[in-house]
Amino acid sequence: MIKRWACLFLAFLLLSSVIASVYADKIYIVRQGDVLWKIAENNGTIWEKLAEINELKDPNRIFPGQVLKLEDEKADVSQVEEKTDFFAGEGRGCYGPIKVEVAMKGDKIEDIRILEHNESPGVGEVAARIIADEIVKYQSIAVDVIAGCTKSSNGVISAVKQALEKAEVNLSDYMKKPEKSITSIRERIEKQADVVVIGAGGAGLAAAVSAHQNGATVLVLEKAPMVGGNTIISGAAYNAVDPKRQSAQGIEDSIEKHYIQTYEGGDKLAKPELVRILVDNAYPALEWLESLGMKFKDEIFTVLGALWPRSHKPEKPLGTGYIDTYMDYINKHSDEIEIMLRTKAVELIVENGRVIGVEAENQEGTVIAKAKKGVILATGGFSANIQARNYYNKIWPDLTNLKTTNRPEITGDGIWMAEKIGANLIGMEHIQLLPMGDPETGSLSGNIEQSVENRIFVNKQGNRFVDEGARRDVMTKALFEQEDCFMWVIVDKHSYPTGDTKNNFNETIDQLVEEGRAFKADTLEELAGKIGVDPVNLVKTVETFNMAVEGKIKDPFGRTLFQYKLDTPPYYACGRVPTVHHTMGGVEINTKAQVLDKNGNVIPGLYAAGEVTGGIHGSNRLGGNAVADTVVFGRIAGESAAKGE
Repeated sequence: MIKRWACLFLAFLLLSSVIASVYADKIYIVRQGDVLWKIAENNGTIWEKLAEINELKDPNRIFPGQVLKLEDEKADVSQVEEKTDFFAGEGRGCYGPIKVEVAMKGDKIEDIRILEHNESPGVGEVAARIIADEIVKYQSIAVDVIAGCTKSSNGVISAVKQALEKAEVNLSDYMKKPEKSITSIRERIEKQADVVVIGAGGAGLAAAVSAHQNGATVLVLEKAPMVGGNTIISGAAYNAVDPKRQSAQGIEDSIEKHYIQTYEGGDKLAKPELVRILVDNAYPALEWLESLGMKFKDEIFTVLGALWPRSHKPEKPLGTGYIDTYMDYINKHSDEIEIMLRTKAVELIVENGRVIGVEAENQEGTVIAKAKKGVILATGGFSANIQARNYYNKIWPDLTNLKTTNRPEITGDGIWMAEKIGANLIGMEHIQLLPMGDPETGSLSGNIEQSVENRIFVNKQGNRFVDEGARRDVMTKALFEQEDCFMWVIVDKHSYPTGDTKNNFNETIDQLVEEGRAFKADTLEELAGKIGVDPVNLVKTVETFNMAVEGKIKDPFGRTLFQYKLDTPPYYACGRVPTVHHTMGGVEINTKAQVLDKNGNVIPGLYAAGEVTGGIHGSNRLGGNAVADTVVFGRIAGESAAKGE
């Protein structure tokens, strides 16, 4: 009898442990910093349901260690699963620590949550999520980093590695390179839409939205693992004559002035009719963005090389406002607009003299995308293609060792595809360099200027050397003449009233100083010491500049754009070098965004928008005109293709 009771007791304990194990998967133990809505989101439910099944009188009051039920049902003891354990890890990203939580079920990486990061919205943060998903998919931390987001990628990898070390698993089991080889028998994937867009950057997504608004179904092909292209990492300035906002600041402007500055600023080498389309439609295109839900700040400023205060700044950081606006529309119409990522277009399909589709490749196979009405090229320029920019360069010193502000996938693919079928290329020798590259990466990140009016450039001797309100090519050529092609950007408290004030790239000045990418001082003499320039020269340079601001003297370099004197500490400085930024040449188009052949005739079924095109900016693009270009001509290309014009 005693033996029988003992057996029953052991069976009861076993059954209890099984129930507890299963039940553990249907509960959540609150951690420090948790909030109910986030717990719900991470577990595929809503906070209202969690509040109800846990009888929470105040959903805002939960505490660490509290056990929350995730489901309001009895455990199914027939489904016994291994216990899930959680391990934290931390790595260094592009802009600070990346903290993760790794869920381990035995030796399997079940999930990775990114708990905290400061990566760029829509860029580094997306790359971080992709890397986390890849690690889970391949059960390996030896995954490939995302091109253009190396630091963000490695930050996640390091954080997950640290978590695995805490889990005390065999790290070598997670160091195997994932097998992503494409099989010799490739699948043929056939797609069809009214309009096929190549490229999911600003111009491509604008074209996709416009085409759909004009009644077309749309397929977008993008070779990168994320949307956004160069637009999403840009400073996002948008030039347009805006009487309402400009008049509120006492700024006089006109569409004719915008036209003259754009045309003459490119040495009159642009096609006048395309310049006219750009400036006439810049503000209506901005209103179109606002109708889609995008918001701009009211203050107008002058971005580097814009020549006049007509630059608009989105409320969201970097170029995320544009991309988010397009993607919000696309996601609402996902039944009629499809985006294929990691799908590289390789050739245009031509039949009876008309472009009818695109051949592309991805890991699954060969994609044949047929377009009933038209194909739109929106693949960007070729700033990240060293061989191509050296081949066409006729203006600058050798560009081999210069870095670029562009994403690494911006290599001119669409230009070469179009050229292969007879498209005419114009202005290919016009390559724009900026004097604002990060000395290590070439990117615009870390640039402390807020607007042209309130900063100066000094060389390693502490002297100014150029009109800082001039054309971009003028400023960059002057920088090449300085020691080590290096300069310091100098600003004061007018640009950064507080330490948490952000630059145009979503970085606070305190963050940049802490990382050693900018320097801060209470006096100009102290700042000179920190950056290694002659303090006498720097003080004299700033005094002379301030006299020009006050109108006491004519600026020695002919500068005319001023606002405040540099006289209010703290003072800040950051180093900058030349960097490849934009290629003004590309496929020739007409005012309907139709691609032209070498005889000036329309290539039926082929359209283009954005930096893949030539003829809009001439030899030098004004700062703030590029984003407007993507929206204006992206919108036109989408409409023209949808209508089959």
